[in-house]
Amino acid sequence: MKTESIEFYSGPDRVRAIWRTPEGPGPFRAIVQGPGWLGLKDAKDYLRYHEGFTDAGFGVLSIDYRGFGDSEGERGIVNPTHQLEDLINAVTYLTTREDVVVGAIGAFATGGTGGGNVVMLAAYDERVRAVVSQFPVADGADWLHRMRNEWDWVEYKKMLEEDRRQRVLTGQSRMIHPRNEIMVQTPERLGSDFKSDVDKKIQMSVPASMVDPLLRYRPIDAARGLETPLMVVTVQDDATTPTDHATAIFEAAAGPKRLLVQRDTGHYTAYAKYADVVIPEIVSWLDAYVRPLGGVIVKDESTASSPFRNLGE
Repeated sequence: MKTESIEFYSGPDRVRAIWRTPEGPGPFRAIVQGPGWLGLKDAKDYLRYHEGFTDAGFGVLSIDYRGFGDSEGERGIVNPTHQLEDLINAVTYLTTREDVVVGAIGAFATGGTGGGNVVMLAAYDERVRAVVSQFPVADGADWLHRMRNEWDWVEYKKMLEEDRRQRVLTGQSRMIHPRNEIMVQTPERLGSDFKSDVDKKIQMSVPASMVDPLLRYRPIDAARGLETPLMVVTVQDDATTPTDHATAIFEAAAGPKRLLVQRDTGHYTAYAKYADVVIPEIVSWLDAYVRPLGGVIVKDESTASSPFRNLGE
């Protein structure tokens, strides 16, 4: 596997990314990856996925969203609109490379807003042939609500409303902790070393104004009627990103789709426990659909692995 550090512009800011490919000149079919909630492109836990992609002949472009890691932009702000733009611009960047099959680009992301973002990417960018959404958030307001007891949620909403009042009067927002005062860490997360190799690079003081776009964040709306082939991966009884968020996205999609539910594990332990099962399934899904749309497209409902065949290429 070859690794190259690259950069491209998204808005006025430079986004930095890792481009991993198999050995050889290509051109390669390509996968875009946006990290999950507060994730970075170079987290070691992503490497097993990248190896799976490159072993199957794909190139994989893993980005740092604006404001995170090595990318430019306001530090530590999860802005769903900007993150979607970053993914769309990553797809455009891939079309400029001679070592990419331009008509064969897919997307993969895991964890909260990462999983939700690729659903939105699939809805808004027809160049993306197929996506895999692992542990997605479907509705930001519901996600933030369900992390809290009802009395905590009531007080939280009061804090946000007071912050909005102060912002319009002073231009200043209260600073809060993104892991404890936006997302709330579960006992599993507190006992896990998942992404511990990159946590020290994450801004741990952000303005409360960051919450408002998350309350409006609704990948479930993008999933309704989605025709792009979609695989959704979840964990039974997930306490971090609710299982029913993943199943709601799956059920809302109208095109070819597959749902994988991992049992007897947790949100963070599933990555390692089921890697040897889930990663081949992800690769198989992308291999079936991330192909140029040449020739004649024939739908065959009886074909279990891939209901579409490309003819005449």
